[in-house]
Amino acid sequence: MDDISKKIRGLRIQKGLTLKELSEKTDLSVSFLSQVERGASSLAITSLKKIADALGVKMTYFFETPENEQYAVRKEEQQPFRLEGSESVYTRLAGQFSGRTLEPMKVILPPKHKQTAKFHHPGEEFYYVLKGAVRIYVAQEVYHLREGDAIHFPSQLSHYWENPLDEPATILCVLTPVIFN
Repeated sequence: MDDISKKIRGLRIQKGLTLKELSEKTDLSVSFLSQVERGASSLAITSLKKIADALGVKMTYFFETPENEQYAVRKEEQQPFRLEGSESVYTRLAGQFSGRTLEPMKVILPPKHKQTAKFHHPGEEFYYVLKGAVRIYVAQEVYHLREGDAIHFPSQLSHYWENPLDEPATILCVLTPVIFN
């Protein structure tokens, strides 16, 4: 139970929630939640479910062991892949641990490549151009980014990208929420 208590407290703090805010989201009292976080009270499975939902995790998060965690992603472990229908090459850069909220990737866009589909979904996106140039279309705006430039925007805005050059472009891409588990 002690590990679960620590995970609840740690995740609540990571999410920037007070005990009062968590209480409002779960309909569990502040004093009860405080006792749970200190390991001074046992926790029914129904209460744990309410807490998990309020913190945006699956209940299994609280039972996962640290041996499943891998923070570093060594170069030799990175495996490039392509999404169906895309010429771009993606490489996942995310560590493996429960509660992960970011999806960092390196993306190589082929010369003169343009996405044909416009995307919009929950979350945020951040791009940093490592090499070459990229045009990123967000809502009604066009952003011309060169090596060293960055952009960060809400993903619910319609967006897509293109490489206007005759050489590959490499970008660092960080998305929320996690799309690859």
